[in-house]
Amino acid sequence: MSQLSDKQIQTLKERLNEEQERLSLHFEQNEDENLLSDSLSDSTGELSAADNHPGDVGTETFERGRDLAINENLSSEQDEINQAFKRIDEGTYGTCLECGNDIPFERLEALPFTAYCIEHTPDQHLSNDRPAEEDVITPPPGGAGVNRQHSEGRFDDAGAWDDVENYGTATSPAMNIEPGEDDYKNEG
Repeated sequence: MSQLSDKQIQTLKERLNEEQERLSLHFEQNEDENLLSDSLSDSTGELSAADNHPGDVGTETFERGRDLAINENLSSEQDEINQAFKRIDEGTYGTCLECGNDIPFERLEALPFTAYCIEHTPDQHLSNDRPAEEDVITPPPGGAGVNRQHSEGRFDDAGAWDDVENYGTATSPAMNIEPGEDDYKNEG
């Protein structure tokens, strides 16, 4: 049995109801958008992706994936809220499912649907795995980043335009502001 008073349980019940209403409102507002049943062309309103820039299709795909992930996360949260109401009815609310110890009221205020104390929260571990891309990425050049101060006075990408500008530009006389002036014959 939990150490929570009836007043605390009532307060937490109200918070759970508020969260449940917020989630219900989200799904009501988005029920017209059944993202999985529509094809990408139906959801974007385009007849074909062939006439669009690939970046446009990529953006639409990203947005659709993001919306699906948000809905999945909120649906999971809704399930956790329903489970919390079930635990309240059973009288086990506020007790950790893993160790059986009481969950502090402060934690329940922050996450009213949690079923675990901080020590036994699932998926709490952080991964030390690094992205696979890091195995094939070449390190930055010696003059970049932290080492830039050590390479003072040497050529680096930041000074490239200054060096190129000394030799003129590739603009034609037609691009010059002053008529009759030859831009690339500028003695500088």
